[in-house]
Amino acid sequence: MRGSIGSMLLDRLRHLGVSRIYGVPGDYNLEFLELIEQTPGIEFVGTCNELNAAYAADGDARLAGIGAVLVTYGVGDLSCLSAVAGASAEGVPLVVISGMPPWHAIQSRALVHHTLADGNYDNVLNCYRQFTVACARLNPATAVAETDRVLQAVQALRRPVYIQFPSDICYVAVDVPPPPTVAAVSDPGLLARAAEQVVRRISQARKPVVLIDAMVRQYGLRERVQALCTTFGIPYAALSTARTLLPESGPEWLGQYGGAASAPAVADYVQAADCVIALGVRFVDSTSGYFSQQIAPGAMVDVQPFSLTCNGENIQGITAADLLDSVHQRLASVRMARPERIAPPAAPTAPAPQGEGWAQAPFWRRVESFLQPADVVVADNGSSMTAMLHARLPAGCSLLVQPVWAAIGYSLPASLGACLARPERRHVLFIGDGSFQMTVQELSTLLRHEANITIFLINNGGYTIERMILGPQSAYNDIANWRYADLPQVFDPDRAPRTFRVASMDELETALDQAAAHKGVNFIEVLFTPMDAPAGMAKMGAAVRRYDYGIDLPDQT
Repeated sequence: MRGSIGSMLLDRLRHLGVSRIYGVPGDYNLEFLELIEQTPGIEFVGTCNELNAAYAADGDARLAGIGAVLVTYGVGDLSCLSAVAGASAEGVPLVVISGMPPWHAIQSRALVHHTLADGNYDNVLNCYRQFTVACARLNPATAVAETDRVLQAVQALRRPVYIQFPSDICYVAVDVPPPPTVAAVSDPGLLARAAEQVVRRISQARKPVVLIDAMVRQYGLRERVQALCTTFGIPYAALSTARTLLPESGPEWLGQYGGAASAPAVADYVQAADCVIALGVRFVDSTSGYFSQQIAPGAMVDVQPFSLTCNGENIQGITAADLLDSVHQRLASVRMARPERIAPPAAPTAPAPQGEGWAQAPFWRRVESFLQPADVVVADNGSSMTAMLHARLPAGCSLLVQPVWAAIGYSLPASLGACLARPERRHVLFIGDGSFQMTVQELSTLLRHEANITIFLINNGGYTIERMILGPQSAYNDIANWRYADLPQVFDPDRAPRTFRVASMDELETALDQAAAHKGVNFIEVLFTPMDAPAGMAKMGAAVRRYDYGIDLPDQT
C-alpha cells in the first residue's frame, strides 16, 4: 500500500509499542510534529530540553518496553546524546529521531544553522554511531528499508538507535509493506549442546546460584528466570542494576550481590557456589564493590543475550530466552538434589526509636516503611541510590536506578517517563540537591501532567557523594542553596502541589501522613548536614578514592 514516509515511521513505532514521543520542537521537525498530532495512538510529550527528553524516554522504556525521542538537528542531537549513551550503557531500547535540514540543503552542502556552517552533515551521525546499535539517514528511495533495518536492530539488541529525518520528506508517498517480523532464532544443534551443558552443571552442583543483571529486564526474561528458580529451588541474587526485577522475598531470594558491598551472608553464598548461572552479568566497578566480586574458579556459567560460555567453551548462535526455556524443559526430567539454603533475609527494619535525633539513618528507616507494594521507586546517583539499594522494598515495587552510567540528574526526568508509562501506580522519587539542580526544569512537566508522585529532595548542601571521596570541606563540592520547597508553586501556581520542608522526625511524620493521603505531586524537602549520609557511603567513598587516586585518607566524616 501507499503512504507517506512520516506516517510509515509512526506506524512502525506504534507497531513496536511506542505510544509517547518525548522531545522539543525545532524548525526541522515541525512538520513531523504536525503529523504526530493528527495520528491516533501516539502523542508528543514536550519537555524542557532534549537531555531531559531522552532521560524521560529512558524511564518510560524501563517500564513500557521501549521509548522514543524527537529532537532537532545538531543542537538537539548533541543535547540529548549523554542520555542516549546512558541508555546504551544500561541496556535501554530508545528510538531517537532527529529532524534534520531538507534534502536539497544536504545535497548542496548548504551552510545552514544548527550546523558548523562548513557543509558537513556527517559529523552528528558519526557521534551517534558511537552510542547506538544502528543509525540511518532517511531518503525517499530507501526510507522504508532503512527504517525497518534500524527498528529491527532496536528490537533485537535492545539498545538505542538513531534516525535522521530530513524536513522535506515527511509527506513523500512511498510503497509501504507490512512491518517485518523480528524474532531471533537459535540454531537447534547449538541450542541443544548449550542447554545440555547448563543442565549438567546445575544438576551436579551442590550449591548453585543464579545471578541476574540488567539483561533480564532488557530482554524481558523475568518470568523465565523466576520459573527456573522457583521450580527447581535455585537461589538467586541480583546486581544493583537488576534490583526488583524478580521478587525480593521467598526462599530463593538471597539479596543484592556486589562483591564486598554485599551483605555477608549473600557474599559468602555466592563465593562458595559451585555453579553461578550469570545472566548478562557485567562486573562494573559500581556494581561489584569496586571489582571485589569473588567467584570460585570454574563456577561461572556465563549466559549473554546470544551466547553461552561454559566449561571453557563459547557457543554462539543461541538466544538467552531459548536457552532458559530449553534448560527448564530438560531439568524437569533430571533428578537433582535441592540446593543448600542460607538463612532468609532479615526482617524489615524497625521504625526509628522514639526520640532519636534527626539524621539520615532514621530518615531512611522511616521512609522505607512509607513505601507501599507496587510503588515505582526512582533514586538518583549518590545518597538516594545508596540508601535505596540497601533498602528492603515492598512486594511488587519497581526500582529505577542508573548505576552504570551514573549521571546525576537522571532520575527527575526519568520519573516523568515512568509516571506517564504507568499512571495507575504511585511513584516515589529520591533525589539530592546537586542532582536536582541538573534537571529541575522537568518538575514543571510533572506538574503539568498531574503526575502521581512524591518527591523527596535531599538537601545536604552540595555533592555529599563527592565529599565522601575527596574534599569534604572543599568549596568545589558546594552548590547554591535554593528555596527548593518554593519551586513547585513557582513552576505551576494553579495546581498548588503539597510542599513540605522537613528538619525533624516530627515534621517528617506530618509530611508523610499528608503525602500518603494526597494523590498528585507531593514535594518534601529534607535538610541534613553536608557529611550526613546513608550507611555504606563512607566505605564506598574510600573504595573510589583508592581506585581513582590510589590514596588512603583518614575518615572523611
